[in-house]
Amino acid sequence: MKFSEGMAAVEAVLFASGEPIELEKLAAACEIEPETALRLVERLNDRYDEQKSAFTIGKLGESFQMMTRPEFSRYIKTALENKRQTPLTPAAMEVLAIVAYNQPVTRGFIDTVRGVDSSGVVKSLTDRGLLEEHGRLKDVPGRPIAYRTTDAFLRCFGFSSLEDMPKIPDSTEQIDLEEYEEMSGEFDESDGGE
Repeated sequence: MKFSEGMAAVEAVLFASGEPIELEKLAAACEIEPETALRLVERLNDRYDEQKSAFTIGKLGESFQMMTRPEFSRYIKTALENKRQTPLTPAAMEVLAIVAYNQPVTRGFIDTVRGVDSSGVVKSLTDRGLLEEHGRLKDVPGRPIAYRTTDAFLRCFGFSSLEDMPKIPDSTEQIDLEEYEEMSGEFDESDGGE
């Protein structure tokens, strides 16, 4: 297969799939080796950049997906006459963070961390495709459903994998309660003295 033909095949498969496709599956569909498929994806992205194309091929974990660049989203929304999606609530962001950093987790775990019932938020995030069911826990009574984030979560937040997420500060980077109370007391005293 010629290089240009391979590039066209990779582009066609990615375009037609519409969903993320694993490198191995992409290579098999195009009848090439995975290393070759990876080089072709890189070359396609280079070409899209050179041409200032509206397209790019995003990496999502071990999968690839053809996407439009974010700067063209308003035109797409207008053309498709989609209503503007409501932004995520603070509760939804909190649930996403809990799941993303601890996945897979049960709704009970989420409720415990948040201190409130999260069933409505979990359902909303599942309906929006940002969370998905990840089987049931066998070692827990009642075998509750476990949840994890999706590729749509990665796309929405601009991550290619969960490793790209910001790291949670460890205990040495955080102040303890006594330090906080001392700092708060200092601020209260200085505010009251003026």
